[in-house]
Amino acid sequence: MIPRVHKRGSNTFGLLSYLYGKGTHEEHVDPHLVAAWDSFAPDPGRDPQATKRQLQQLLDQPVQALAESRRPAKHVWHLSVRAAPDDPVLSDEQWGEIARRMVAATGIAPAADEAGCRWAAVRHADDHIHIIATLVREDGRRPRLNNDAKRSQAEARLIEAEYGLKQLSAGDGTAAQRPTSAERHKAQRQGRERTAREELRESVRRAVTGARSEEEFFDRLAAAGLLIRKREAPSGDLLGYKVALLDDLNKDGEPVFYPGARLAPDLSLPRIRERWSGDAQDLPAAHRGQAIRTEPGSPASARRGTASAGWQAVLVVEHGEDGIAAAHIAAVGEVLDALAKTSAAHTRRELRDAATAFERASRSHVRAARGHDRALRQAARDLVQGGPALGRGEDGATTAMAIDMLFFLVTAAAHWHARKGHAQQAEAASRAAAHLRNAYRPAAAQPLGVLYQRGRRLSRPVLQRQTALLRETLPSLAEQILAEPGWYALAATIAEADAAGHDPAALLSDAVESRELGTADSVSDVLVWRLRLRADLPVDATAIPKNRTAKNPATVRPPTPRTTSSGRRFGDEAPGNTR
Repeated sequence: MIPRVHKRGSNTFGLLSYLYGKGTHEEHVDPHLVAAWDSFAPDPGRDPQATKRQLQQLLDQPVQALAESRRPAKHVWHLSVRAAPDDPVLSDEQWGEIARRMVAATGIAPAADEAGCRWAAVRHADDHIHIIATLVREDGRRPRLNNDAKRSQAEARLIEAEYGLKQLSAGDGTAAQRPTSAERHKAQRQGRERTAREELRESVRRAVTGARSEEEFFDRLAAAGLLIRKREAPSGDLLGYKVALLDDLNKDGEPVFYPGARLAPDLSLPRIRERWSGDAQDLPAAHRGQAIRTEPGSPASARRGTASAGWQAVLVVEHGEDGIAAAHIAAVGEVLDALAKTSAAHTRRELRDAATAFERASRSHVRAARGHDRALRQAARDLVQGGPALGRGEDGATTAMAIDMLFFLVTAAAHWHARKGHAQQAEAASRAAAHLRNAYRPAAAQPLGVLYQRGRRLSRPVLQRQTALLRETLPSLAEQILAEPGWYALAATIAEADAAGHDPAALLSDAVESRELGTADSVSDVLVWRLRLRADLPVDATAIPKNRTAKNPATVRPPTPRTTSSGRRFGDEAPGNTR
């Protein structure tokens, strides 16, 4: 159940006309009174003898009784209460009781206070009501409405529990503004999947991703086909901006503009400028994790850099100071937007959904210490500048690697928000992680399949060495890994790392140190990506010579093969790409 306190107004009759009218697109059906301060209050919806003017005059009587100099300029209070989409349709009696509880909880008409404000609750749809009140009590005093929005939220949580409705998390004021009913009906009438507000929010988010200046930001908005209006001070300084879709028009045929702050709190111009404050210069390639095996500026290089930045950011989010962690979490949203924008078709939808879900997790009341997030913001910039990636070869394989690293980073963000009591943000991050899991499967299928086949072709002595190394280095995980289909892909990766001159034991230890593996469906898959990143191995195994094996083979006694109840050796099945 979602209560929303609207801006105060000065026209009681105007609001009643809207509540009892047909709506912007005739979406209001059977508007009628479900409760009021007086059981005999007129109902212009169902009583043919009653009028909106009569109801307005009764509501305004305490206001008019005051001397004009004492009347509040904004005396109209407005609260809407909407049920969740999955909730059952409530009766008028139930909505009436909810209205009484809301006016009591917010201070409009406290329980057993006969001198409270006058109010009325109007229902014109199955899923919500509107409460209108005038802000002068019967005794001529003003109501105490401190924190009325928070108190309405708290009462909504109690109502949900008592009525068996969907339990929603309490908001903290950092969420983006929801589309209004009129915006949703307009989108339906125009055949849009999303409202103009939602489309603009995503377009602006993508435009700011990795941008370094106002000029670059506004150029991207224009390139996306948006109409832009800038607000300037008399001095010529830029104060803000508004955007509109070309085909989103009002009744007069004019574009409907939305200020950045009305799209999301962090899309106002001052908040966007905070991101640029820490971007004095590009990070050197060495600090981006840019691989020497990929062409600088290529989609594959950008994805390797993203994986490296994500690998480092996990530790920051899990163990860093709050402000620095918050900056990294905010920057993750930019990386997800950039990855969704530039990835191949078979992963784009899930990545886009992950970015949309994580948008809610990117903001909280913990102020981000900008500048510390430069590596992630640079990764987002590199992804955008690298352009669209192919769904195969090194592009496709590094996409899987990047998604794998981002999955753990987003999961770390969910845990961070949960520890801080940010319920909505934690839930949003968890949803984003689920979408990343879905995107990972098609991205990883081909590169892991190639590595699996390469691992199956390793000689018995090599596989025996890898098994012994695994048991010695990771004794608590070894048996689980050996039982996974991805073991052969990991064995091939260990062999390549050894042949390239790396210490496989050190790589394995580094791959599990300080970073959790509990949320991984396949530990061997995760270790494949971490080892290939740390050892700077090509991610597309088709580019590796087939005769490349570990150097200096040691003599190790073959272990007894581990078998299933059917006699099949563990790992003989094809790899199942799960995240």
